Amino acid sequence: MSRICRVFFLAGLTALALAAEPADWIWSGRYVITMDAGRRVISNGAVAVRAERIVAVGPKAEIDARFQAKQRLDRPDAILAPGLIDTHTHAAMSLLRGVADDLNLQDWLNKFIFPAESRNLSAEYVRWGTRLGALEMLLGGTTTFTDMYYFEDVVAEVAKEAGIRGVLGETIIGFPVADAKTPADALRFTEGYLQRFRNDPLVTPAVAPHALYTNSDDTLRAARALANKYHAPLLIHVAETKKENVDELAKRKMTAVRALDSLGVFNGRTVAAHCVWVDAGDRAILKARGVGVAHCPSSNMKLASGVAPVVEMRALGIAVGLGPDGPAGSNNDFNLFEEMDLAAKLAKVTSMNPQALPAKDVLEMATMGGARALGLEKEIGSLEPGKRADLIEVRLDRPNAVPVYDPVSQMVYALKAEDVRDVMVNGKPVVRDAKILTLDEPQILQKAAEFRIKVSASLK
Repeated sequence: MSRICRVFFLAGLTALALAAEPADWIWSGRYVITMDAGRRVISNGAVAVRAERIVAVGPKAEIDARFQAKQRLDRPDAILAPGLIDTHTHAAMSLLRGVADDLNLQDWLNKFIFPAESRNLSAEYVRWGTRLGALEMLLGGTTTFTDMYYFEDVVAEVAKEAGIRGVLGETIIGFPVADAKTPADALRFTEGYLQRFRNDPLVTPAVAPHALYTNSDDTLRAARALANKYHAPLLIHVAETKKENVDELAKRKMTAVRALDSLGVFNGRTVAAHCVWVDAGDRAILKARGVGVAHCPSSNMKLASGVAPVVEMRALGIAVGLGPDGPAGSNNDFNLFEEMDLAAKLAKVTSMNPQALPAKDVLEMATMGGARALGLEKEIGSLEPGKRADLIEVRLDRPNAVPVYDPVSQMVYALKAEDVRDVMVNGKPVVRDAKILTLDEPQILQKAAEFRIKVSASLK
Protein backbone atom coordinates (compact mmCIF):
# COMPACT_ATOMS: atom_id res chain seq x y z
CA MET A 1 0.00 0.00 0.00
CA SER A 2 1.41 3.39 -0.98
CA ARG A 3 1.95 6.08 1.61
CA ILE A 4 -0.96 8.15 0.24
CA CYS A 5 -3.34 5.15 0.25
CA ARG A 6 -2.29 4.31 3.77
CA VAL A 7 -3.06 7.85 4.91
CA PHE A 8 -6.53 7.72 3.36
CA PHE A 9 -7.16 4.25 4.84
CA LEU A 10 -6.16 5.37 8.34
CA ALA A 11 -8.22 8.54 7.97
CA GLY A 12 -11.24 6.41 7.04
CA LEU A 13 -10.78 4.21 10.11
CA THR A 14 -10.49 7.29 12.30
CA ALA A 15 -13.70 8.72 10.83
CA LEU A 16 -15.54 5.45 11.47
CA ALA A 17 -14.28 5.36 15.04
CA LEU A 18 -15.38 8.95 15.62
CA ALA A 19 -18.80 8.20 14.14
CA ALA A 20 -19.31 5.11 16.31
CA GLU A 21 -21.55 5.44 19.37
CA PRO A 22 -19.84 4.92 22.72
CA ALA A 23 -20.62 1.84 24.81
CA ASP A 24 -19.18 0.54 28.05
CA TRP A 25 -19.53 -3.11 27.05
CA ILE A 26 -20.26 -5.31 24.08
CA TRP A 27 -21.06 -8.94 24.86
CA SER A 28 -21.37 -11.35 21.95
CA GLY A 29 -22.22 -15.04 21.62
CA ARG A 30 -23.26 -17.80 19.26
CA TYR A 31 -26.89 -17.13 20.15
CA VAL A 32 -28.65 -14.21 21.83
CA ILE A 33 -32.02 -15.21 23.32
CA THR A 34 -33.73 -11.85 23.60
CA MET A 35 -37.13 -12.78 25.15
CA ASP A 36 -38.45 -9.62 23.46
CA ALA A 37 -42.01 -9.38 22.11
CA GLY A 38 -40.98 -11.30 18.98
CA ARG A 39 -39.03 -13.85 21.04
CA ARG A 40 -36.09 -13.34 18.70
CA VAL A 41 -33.11 -15.66 18.88
CA ILE A 42 -30.19 -14.02 17.10
CA SER A 43 -27.42 -16.22 15.75
CA ASN A 44 -23.94 -14.70 16.13
CA GLY A 45 -25.47 -11.85 18.08
CA ALA A 46 -24.33 -9.16 20.46
CA VAL A 47 -25.57 -6.81 23.18
CA ALA A 48 -24.26 -3.28 23.71
CA VAL A 49 -24.42 -1.75 27.19
CA ARG A 50 -23.97 1.84 28.33
CA ALA A 51 -23.98 2.56 32.06
CA GLU A 52 -26.77 0.42 33.57
CA ARG A 53 -28.84 0.08 30.37
CA ILE A 54 -28.88 -1.99 27.21
CA VAL A 55 -28.52 0.31 24.20
CA ALA A 56 -28.70 -2.21 21.35
CA VAL A 57 -29.23 -5.90 20.58
CA GLY A 58 -28.62 -7.43 17.18
CA PRO A 59 -26.24 -9.30 14.87
CA LYS A 60 -22.65 -8.97 16.02
CA ALA A 61 -21.54 -7.36 12.77
CA GLU A 62 -24.14 -4.62 13.14
CA ILE A 63 -23.36 -3.95 16.80
CA ASP A 64 -19.62 -3.86 16.11
CA ALA A 65 -20.13 -1.41 13.25
CA ARG A 66 -22.34 0.88 15.30
CA PHE A 67 -20.57 0.97 18.68
CA GLN A 68 -17.10 1.56 20.04
CA ALA A 69 -16.94 -0.26 23.38
CA LYS A 70 -14.55 0.34 26.25
CA GLN A 71 -14.59 -3.39 27.06
CA ARG A 72 -15.69 -6.55 25.28
CA LEU A 73 -16.66 -10.11 26.12
CA ASP A 74 -16.77 -12.35 23.06
CA ARG A 75 -18.04 -15.88 23.66
CA PRO A 76 -18.51 -17.70 20.33
CA ASP A 77 -19.28 -20.91 22.25
CA ALA A 78 -22.11 -19.52 24.37
CA ILE A 79 -25.72 -18.38 24.70
CA LEU A 80 -26.45 -14.85 25.91
CA ALA A 81 -29.79 -14.57 27.71
CA PRO A 82 -31.61 -12.32 30.15
CA GLY A 83 -30.67 -12.89 33.77
CA LEU A 84 -32.99 -15.35 35.47
CA ILE A 85 -35.63 -13.97 37.84
CA ASP A 86 -36.44 -15.74 41.11
CA THR A 87 -39.93 -14.73 42.28
CA HIS A 88 -39.91 -16.44 45.69
CA THR A 89 -37.18 -17.48 48.11
CA HIS A 90 -35.73 -17.06 51.60
CA ALA A 91 -32.03 -16.42 50.96
CA ALA A 92 -30.72 -16.51 54.52
CA MET A 93 -32.25 -19.96 55.01
CA SER A 94 -29.23 -21.23 53.09
CA LEU A 95 -27.72 -21.72 56.56
CA LEU A 96 -30.50 -24.22 57.36
CA ARG A 97 -29.91 -26.20 54.18
CA GLY A 98 -30.92 -29.81 54.84
CA VAL A 99 -31.67 -29.32 58.54
CA ALA A 100 -35.01 -31.14 58.15
CA ASP A 101 -36.05 -33.07 55.07
CA ASP A 102 -38.87 -35.38 53.93
CA LEU A 103 -41.64 -33.71 55.93
CA ASN A 104 -44.92 -31.97 55.21
CA LEU A 105 -45.05 -28.20 55.46
CA GLN A 106 -46.64 -27.86 58.89
CA ASP A 107 -44.31 -30.38 60.58
CA TRP A 108 -41.31 -28.85 58.82
CA LEU A 109 -42.21 -25.36 59.99
CA ASN A 110 -43.46 -26.04 63.50
CA LYS A 111 -41.08 -28.78 64.61
CA PHE A 112 -37.86 -27.64 62.97
CA ILE A 113 -37.72 -24.30 61.13
CA PHE A 114 -39.51 -22.02 63.59
CA PRO A 115 -37.54 -23.50 66.56
CA ALA A 116 -34.22 -23.28 64.68
CA GLU A 117 -34.91 -19.67 63.75
CA SER A 118 -35.95 -18.72 67.28
CA ARG A 119 -32.61 -20.00 68.62
CA ASN A 120 -30.28 -18.73 65.91
CA LEU A 121 -31.64 -15.69 64.10
CA SER A 122 -29.67 -12.46 64.32
CA ALA A 123 -28.63 -9.73 61.95
CA GLU A 124 -25.25 -11.39 61.44
CA TYR A 125 -26.85 -14.77 60.81
CA VAL A 126 -29.00 -13.16 58.11
CA ARG A 127 -26.01 -11.30 56.66
CA TRP A 128 -23.92 -14.45 56.16
CA GLY A 129 -26.87 -16.58 55.10
CA THR A 130 -27.81 -14.02 52.46
CA ARG A 131 -24.21 -13.82 51.28
CA LEU A 132 -24.19 -17.59 50.83
CA GLY A 133 -27.51 -17.46 48.98
CA ALA A 134 -26.44 -14.56 46.77
CA LEU A 135 -23.20 -16.37 45.94
CA GLU A 136 -25.08 -19.44 44.76
CA MET A 137 -27.69 -17.43 42.88
CA LEU A 138 -25.23 -15.28 40.95
CA LEU A 139 -22.98 -18.19 40.02
CA GLY A 140 -26.11 -19.96 38.73
CA GLY A 141 -27.38 -17.11 36.57
CA THR A 142 -30.04 -15.61 38.87
CA THR A 143 -29.79 -11.82 38.64
CA THR A 144 -33.00 -10.91 40.54
CA PHE A 145 -34.34 -12.60 43.66
CA THR A 146 -37.55 -12.08 45.59
CA ASP A 147 -36.97 -12.56 49.28
CA MET A 148 -39.14 -12.92 52.35
CA TYR A 149 -37.30 -13.01 55.66
CA TYR A 150 -36.27 -11.12 58.78
CA PHE A 151 -33.75 -8.26 59.10
CA GLU A 152 -34.55 -7.48 55.50
CA ASP A 153 -32.55 -4.26 55.72
CA VAL A 154 -29.49 -6.49 56.14
CA VAL A 155 -30.61 -8.59 53.16
CA ALA A 156 -30.79 -5.36 51.15
CA GLU A 157 -27.29 -4.35 52.25
CA VAL A 158 -25.93 -7.72 51.11
CA ALA A 159 -27.79 -7.50 47.80
CA LYS A 160 -26.10 -4.19 47.08
CA GLU A 161 -22.73 -5.57 48.18
CA ALA A 162 -23.13 -8.62 45.93
CA GLY A 163 -24.51 -6.62 43.02
CA ILE A 164 -27.70 -8.67 42.71
CA ARG A 165 -31.13 -7.17 42.12
CA GLY A 166 -33.72 -7.87 44.81
CA VAL A 167 -37.40 -7.47 45.58
CA LEU A 168 -36.97 -7.86 49.31
CA GLY A 169 -39.85 -8.24 51.75
CA GLU A 170 -39.66 -7.83 55.51
CA THR A 171 -41.61 -10.66 57.12
CA ILE A 172 -44.59 -9.83 59.31
CA ILE A 173 -45.81 -12.76 61.39
CA GLY A 174 -48.08 -13.26 64.37
CA PHE A 175 -45.57 -14.36 66.99
CA PRO A 176 -42.32 -12.92 68.41
CA VAL A 177 -39.29 -13.15 66.11
CA ALA A 178 -35.74 -11.88 66.27
CA ASP A 179 -36.36 -8.44 64.78
CA ALA A 180 -39.91 -7.78 66.05
CA LYS A 181 -41.71 -8.91 69.18
CA THR A 182 -45.17 -8.11 67.80
CA PRO A 183 -46.75 -7.57 64.37
CA ALA A 184 -47.05 -3.89 65.25
CA ASP A 185 -43.30 -3.78 65.85
CA ALA A 186 -42.75 -5.52 62.53
CA LEU A 187 -44.91 -2.99 60.71
CA ARG A 188 -42.97 -0.09 62.27
CA PHE A 189 -39.66 -1.72 61.36
CA THR A 190 -40.91 -2.33 57.83
CA GLU A 191 -41.91 1.28 57.34
CA GLY A 192 -38.41 2.46 58.25
CA TYR A 193 -36.97 -0.12 55.88
CA LEU A 194 -39.24 1.05 53.05
CA GLN A 195 -38.18 4.64 53.61
CA ARG A 196 -34.48 3.74 53.64
CA PHE A 197 -34.45 1.85 50.33
CA ARG A 198 -36.97 3.83 48.28
CA ASN A 199 -35.76 4.49 44.73
CA ASP A 200 -32.71 2.25 45.12
CA PRO A 201 -31.29 1.08 41.75
CA LEU A 202 -31.00 -2.55 42.89
CA VAL A 203 -33.38 -3.01 45.82
CA THR A 204 -37.18 -2.88 45.64
CA PRO A 205 -38.31 -2.95 49.29
CA ALA A 206 -41.51 -4.87 49.97
CA VAL A 207 -43.97 -5.75 52.74
CA ALA A 208 -44.21 -9.49 53.41
CA PRO A 209 -46.97 -10.77 55.71
CA HIS A 210 -46.04 -14.44 55.96
CA ALA A 211 -49.45 -15.98 55.27
CA LEU A 212 -53.15 -15.82 56.03
CA TYR A 213 -52.81 -18.50 58.73
CA THR A 214 -49.91 -16.81 60.57
CA ASN A 215 -51.38 -13.29 60.78
CA SER A 216 -54.54 -11.71 62.12
CA ASP A 217 -56.97 -10.05 59.74
CA ASP A 218 -56.08 -6.64 61.18
CA THR A 219 -52.37 -7.24 60.57
CA LEU A 220 -53.02 -8.29 56.97
CA ARG A 221 -55.06 -5.15 56.34
CA ALA A 222 -52.34 -3.01 57.91
CA ALA A 223 -49.67 -4.67 55.79
CA ARG A 224 -51.65 -3.89 52.64
CA ALA A 225 -52.15 -0.29 53.69
CA LEU A 226 -48.43 0.10 54.41
CA ALA A 227 -47.44 -1.35 51.05
CA ASN A 228 -49.85 0.95 49.23
CA LYS A 229 -48.64 3.98 51.15
CA TYR A 230 -45.16 3.49 49.71
CA HIS A 231 -46.24 1.99 46.35
CA ALA A 232 -44.40 -1.16 47.38
CA PRO A 233 -45.17 -4.78 46.51
CA LEU A 234 -46.76 -7.11 49.04
CA LEU A 235 -45.37 -10.65 49.15
CA ILE A 236 -47.33 -13.49 50.74
CA HIS A 237 -47.64 -17.29 50.79
CA VAL A 238 -51.04 -18.24 49.37
CA ALA A 239 -52.90 -21.58 49.20
CA GLU A 240 -49.69 -23.59 49.45
CA THR A 241 -51.27 -26.65 51.07
CA LYS A 242 -54.62 -28.41 51.11
CA LYS A 243 -54.72 -27.95 54.90
CA GLU A 244 -54.64 -24.17 54.49
CA ASN A 245 -57.75 -24.26 52.32
CA VAL A 246 -59.54 -26.84 54.49
CA ASP A 247 -58.90 -24.75 57.60
CA GLU A 248 -60.14 -21.54 55.96
CA LEU A 249 -63.23 -23.26 54.60
CA ALA A 250 -64.02 -24.50 58.10
CA LYS A 251 -63.34 -21.10 59.67
CA ARG A 252 -64.72 -18.67 57.08
CA LYS A 253 -66.66 -20.79 54.57
CA MET A 254 -64.31 -19.57 51.84
CA THR A 255 -60.97 -20.52 50.27
CA ALA A 256 -57.69 -18.87 51.25
CA VAL A 257 -57.72 -16.76 48.07
CA ARG A 258 -61.30 -15.59 48.67
CA ALA A 259 -60.49 -14.84 52.30
CA LEU A 260 -57.49 -12.71 51.38
CA ASP A 261 -59.52 -10.94 48.71
CA SER A 262 -62.31 -10.22 51.20
CA LEU A 263 -59.73 -8.55 53.42
CA GLY A 264 -58.47 -6.38 50.57
CA VAL A 265 -55.01 -7.94 50.61
CA PHE A 266 -54.91 -8.12 46.80
CA ASN A 267 -55.88 -4.47 46.33
CA GLY A 268 -52.43 -3.38 45.20
CA ARG A 269 -49.23 -4.81 43.77
CA THR A 270 -49.03 -8.40 45.07
CA VAL A 271 -46.86 -11.47 44.54
CA ALA A 272 -48.51 -14.67 45.77
CA ALA A 273 -46.18 -17.61 46.34
CA HIS A 274 -47.26 -21.17 45.49
CA CYS A 275 -51.02 -20.89 44.70
CA VAL A 276 -51.30 -24.69 44.57
CA TRP A 277 -54.86 -25.08 45.86
CA VAL A 278 -56.64 -22.51 43.73
CA ASP A 279 -59.89 -23.36 41.95
CA ALA A 280 -61.38 -21.63 38.92
CA GLY A 281 -63.00 -18.96 41.09
CA ASP A 282 -59.73 -18.30 42.91
CA ARG A 283 -57.88 -17.99 39.61
CA ALA A 284 -60.44 -15.49 38.37
CA ILE A 285 -59.79 -13.37 41.47
CA LEU A 286 -56.01 -13.51 40.98
CA LYS A 287 -56.48 -12.43 37.36
CA ALA A 288 -58.92 -9.63 38.19
CA ARG A 289 -56.65 -8.24 40.92
CA GLY A 290 -53.49 -8.43 38.79
CA VAL A 291 -51.74 -10.70 41.30
CA GLY A 292 -48.40 -12.15 40.19
CA VAL A 293 -47.83 -15.79 41.07
CA ALA A 294 -44.55 -17.48 42.06
CA HIS A 295 -44.60 -21.14 41.00
CA CYS A 296 -42.26 -23.26 43.16
CA PRO A 297 -42.20 -26.77 41.64
CA SER A 298 -39.32 -28.21 43.68
CA SER A 299 -40.79 -27.04 46.96
CA ASN A 300 -44.32 -28.15 46.16
CA MET A 301 -43.06 -31.60 45.14
CA LYS A 302 -40.66 -32.07 48.06
CA LEU A 303 -43.23 -31.10 50.70
CA ALA A 304 -45.96 -33.04 48.85
CA SER A 305 -48.02 -29.86 48.82
CA GLY A 306 -49.54 -30.54 45.42
CA VAL A 307 -49.27 -29.28 41.85
CA ALA A 308 -50.12 -25.68 41.01
CA PRO A 309 -52.43 -25.25 37.98
CA VAL A 310 -49.83 -23.26 36.09
CA VAL A 311 -51.16 -23.98 32.60
CA GLU A 312 -54.63 -22.80 33.62
CA MET A 313 -53.28 -19.65 35.30
CA ARG A 314 -51.17 -18.74 32.30
CA ALA A 315 -54.11 -19.35 29.97
CA LEU A 316 -56.01 -16.66 31.90
CA GLY A 317 -53.12 -14.24 31.46
CA ILE A 318 -51.96 -14.37 35.07
CA ALA A 319 -48.27 -13.46 35.30
CA VAL A 320 -46.50 -16.57 36.60
CA GLY A 321 -42.81 -16.68 37.53
CA LEU A 322 -40.58 -19.32 39.10
CA GLY A 323 -39.11 -19.62 42.58
CA PRO A 324 -36.92 -22.18 44.32
CA ASP A 325 -38.36 -21.32 47.76
CA GLY A 326 -36.05 -21.74 50.77
CA PRO A 327 -33.19 -24.23 51.00
CA ALA A 328 -33.99 -25.86 54.30
CA GLY A 329 -36.33 -28.71 53.51
CA SER A 330 -38.78 -27.24 51.02
CA ASN A 331 -35.91 -27.10 48.55
CA ASN A 332 -32.21 -27.28 49.24
CA ASP A 333 -30.84 -24.97 46.56
CA PHE A 334 -31.48 -21.77 44.57
CA ASN A 335 -31.16 -23.39 41.14
CA LEU A 336 -33.51 -21.79 38.60
CA PHE A 337 -32.26 -24.03 35.79
CA GLU A 338 -33.55 -26.93 37.86
CA GLU A 339 -36.86 -25.15 38.46
CA MET A 340 -37.33 -24.58 34.73
CA ASP A 341 -36.72 -28.25 33.96
CA LEU A 342 -39.00 -29.45 36.76
CA ALA A 343 -41.79 -26.99 35.97
CA ALA A 344 -41.97 -28.22 32.39
CA LYS A 345 -41.90 -31.92 33.31
CA LEU A 346 -44.29 -31.62 36.25
CA ALA A 347 -46.90 -29.98 34.02
CA LYS A 348 -46.52 -32.72 31.43
CA VAL A 349 -46.72 -35.74 33.72
CA THR A 350 -49.68 -34.44 35.73
CA SER A 351 -51.67 -33.56 32.61
CA MET A 352 -50.44 -36.58 30.62
CA ASN A 353 -49.76 -34.11 27.83
CA PRO A 354 -46.16 -33.79 26.54
CA GLN A 355 -47.01 -30.42 25.00
CA ALA A 356 -48.05 -28.87 28.31
CA LEU A 357 -45.76 -25.99 29.35
CA PRO A 358 -43.20 -26.25 26.53
CA ALA A 359 -39.64 -24.97 26.86
CA LYS A 360 -40.42 -21.55 25.40
CA ASP A 361 -43.13 -20.98 28.02
CA VAL A 362 -40.95 -22.11 30.90
CA LEU A 363 -38.06 -19.87 29.84
CA GLU A 364 -40.58 -17.04 29.63
CA MET A 365 -41.61 -17.78 33.24
CA ALA A 366 -37.97 -17.53 34.34
CA THR A 367 -37.49 -14.19 32.57
CA MET A 368 -40.33 -11.96 31.33
CA GLY A 369 -43.01 -13.87 33.24
CA GLY A 370 -41.10 -13.32 36.44
CA ALA A 371 -40.61 -9.65 35.60
CA ARG A 372 -44.35 -9.23 35.03
CA ALA A 373 -45.19 -11.06 38.25
CA LEU A 374 -42.99 -8.55 40.11
CA GLY A 375 -44.29 -5.52 38.21
CA LEU A 376 -40.82 -4.91 36.74
CA GLU A 377 -41.45 -5.86 33.12
CA LYS A 378 -40.47 -2.39 31.88
CA GLU A 379 -37.04 -2.74 33.51
CA ILE A 380 -35.91 -6.37 33.34
CA GLY A 381 -36.77 -9.77 31.86
CA SER A 382 -35.60 -9.35 28.27
CA LEU A 383 -32.63 -8.10 26.27
CA GLU A 384 -33.98 -4.94 24.66
CA PRO A 385 -32.77 -1.34 24.30
CA GLY A 386 -33.72 0.68 27.35
CA LYS A 387 -33.91 -2.29 29.72
CA ARG A 388 -31.54 -2.76 32.65
CA ALA A 389 -28.42 -4.62 31.62
CA ASP A 390 -29.06 -7.87 33.48
CA LEU A 391 -27.66 -10.67 31.33
CA ILE A 392 -25.96 -14.03 31.55
CA GLU A 393 -23.64 -16.03 29.33
CA VAL A 394 -24.06 -19.81 29.38
CA ARG A 395 -21.39 -21.99 27.85
CA LEU A 396 -22.04 -24.47 25.05
CA ASP A 397 -18.70 -26.29 25.06
CA ARG A 398 -19.47 -29.07 27.56
CA PRO A 399 -20.75 -32.60 26.88
CA ASN A 400 -24.24 -31.84 28.21
CA ALA A 401 -24.47 -28.77 25.97
CA VAL A 402 -23.86 -30.24 22.50
CA PRO A 403 -25.15 -30.50 19.87
CA VAL A 404 -27.51 -27.50 19.76
CA TYR A 405 -30.62 -27.64 17.60
CA ASP A 406 -32.83 -25.25 19.55
CA PRO A 407 -31.14 -22.79 21.96
CA VAL A 408 -34.35 -22.23 23.96
CA SER A 409 -34.90 -25.95 24.47
CA GLN A 410 -31.22 -26.27 25.38
CA MET A 411 -31.60 -23.68 28.14
CA VAL A 412 -34.51 -25.53 29.75
CA TYR A 413 -33.67 -29.20 29.31
CA ALA A 414 -29.89 -29.50 28.84
CA LEU A 415 -27.97 -26.63 30.38
CA LYS A 416 -27.25 -26.41 34.11
CA ALA A 417 -26.55 -23.68 36.62
CA GLU A 418 -22.91 -24.81 36.55
CA ASP A 419 -22.73 -23.89 32.86
CA VAL A 420 -23.15 -20.17 33.63
CA ARG A 421 -19.82 -18.48 32.98
CA ASP A 422 -20.45 -14.72 33.04
CA VAL A 423 -23.09 -12.56 34.71
CA MET A 424 -23.85 -8.84 34.50
CA VAL A 425 -26.35 -7.00 36.71
CA ASN A 426 -27.31 -3.38 36.13
CA GLY A 427 -24.44 -2.96 33.69
CA LYS A 428 -21.76 -4.29 36.05
CA PRO A 429 -20.03 -7.68 35.68
CA VAL A 430 -20.48 -9.71 38.87
CA VAL A 431 -19.33 -13.14 37.64
CA ARG A 432 -16.47 -13.70 35.22
CA ASP A 433 -15.25 -17.12 34.07
CA ALA A 434 -17.51 -18.71 36.73
CA LYS A 435 -15.79 -16.74 39.52
CA ILE A 436 -17.66 -14.29 41.73
CA LEU A 437 -16.26 -10.74 41.52
CA THR A 438 -18.17 -9.09 44.36
CA LEU A 439 -18.08 -11.50 47.30
CA ASP A 440 -15.38 -13.34 49.26
CA GLU A 441 -16.32 -16.94 48.47
CA PRO A 442 -13.80 -18.71 50.79
CA GLN A 443 -14.84 -16.55 53.73
CA ILE A 444 -18.54 -17.20 53.08
CA LEU A 445 -18.00 -20.95 52.96
CA GLN A 446 -16.01 -20.81 56.20
CA LYS A 447 -18.76 -18.84 57.94
CA ALA A 448 -21.37 -21.32 56.70
CA ALA A 449 -19.38 -24.14 58.33
CA GLU A 450 -19.26 -22.19 61.61
CA PHE A 451 -23.01 -21.57 61.59
CA ARG A 452 -23.68 -25.24 60.91
CA ILE A 453 -22.00 -26.09 64.20
CA LYS A 454 -24.08 -23.49 66.06
CA VAL A 455 -27.37 -24.55 64.48
CA SER A 456 -26.69 -28.24 65.12
CA ALA A 457 -25.94 -27.56 68.77
CA SER A 458 -29.11 -25.48 69.15
CA LEU A 459 -31.34 -28.33 67.96
CA LYS A 460 -30.10 -30.90 70.49
